[in-house]
Amino acid sequence: MTVADAASVPRFVARPSDGRRIAFETLGPAHGFPVVLLHGTPGSRLGPRPRGIVLHRLGIRLITYDRPGYGDSDRVQGRDVAHAAQDVRAIAEELDLDRFAVVGRSGGGPHALACAADGELRDRITRVAVLVSLAPAGAPGWFDGMNDDNREQMGRVLTDPVELESEIRRRASGIRTDPDYLLGLLAEQMTIADQRVVSDAALRRQLRLSYRDAIKNGPYGWIDDLLALRRDWKVDLRAIIAPVRVWHGGEDTFAPAVHSEYLAGQIGTAELHVRPGAAHFDAMPELPRTLRWLAGRSPLPSLATP
Repeated sequence: MTVADAASVPRFVARPSDGRRIAFETLGPAHGFPVVLLHGTPGSRLGPRPRGIVLHRLGIRLITYDRPGYGDSDRVQGRDVAHAAQDVRAIAEELDLDRFAVVGRSGGGPHALACAADGELRDRITRVAVLVSLAPAGAPGWFDGMNDDNREQMGRVLTDPVELESEIRRRASGIRTDPDYLLGLLAEQMTIADQRVVSDAALRRQLRLSYRDAIKNGPYGWIDDLLALRRDWKVDLRAIIAPVRVWHGGEDTFAPAVHSEYLAGQIGTAELHVRPGAAHFDAMPELPRTLRWLAGRSPLPSLATP
């Protein structure tokens, strides 16, 4: 099961340069192998992840945090994707992490790659995994196979950012009123594969919790994520030296597999895995398997690309 325990108490690290607070938490064994998980868009540190008992079995110390503007982390207006490396460095210093791995799901994928490419982090990162990630905005075929709602929202970043912000505010208000609101909107765009994954009651509860926590202090993290993902990431993918696992569901319409195919072509250390018949939300049950690889405990066989 890829659902976290409900109880959650954040820890905070304050950046010395500006006093900005970053909310994070750790799960699993204190002496387990450290892995930083970067949540999706929208999302928070409470997003779906294995239960504590699974993390103990895997020997993983999982570290999650709220990107700026989400949950309990202070906003950084105008941030780009590369900014994530600053926050992960601060958390790593707070926890005295010498070597660790990173994994990002969906909108967290680009931010995980930013950490792996960062000049001050890349020698400390052992492995990287990105699940159903987006590619940089300049990648060919960026909108190919994307569902109508995502295409419209991502298009507005460049054509009408004011209307985009208004729409995200409306959606955030809907989540506050009804925790099922966003899942209802997403369901209209889901493939059968996604509907099958999200039909799990425990997973749905965790998604509702994550979405509601993400916007509890405003929709700013969500807005800033969309702006950052569609603008220049300020990330040199070719600078990544750690082994990278790029995983995607072949039927994904939220971030189609062409995005991962582009990423794998740009990253010299990447191995691409596209699972036929899987879609966007299949990244959640895939996470425990990926964590095992990140800890270096089991190689993953190559999967056929459809």
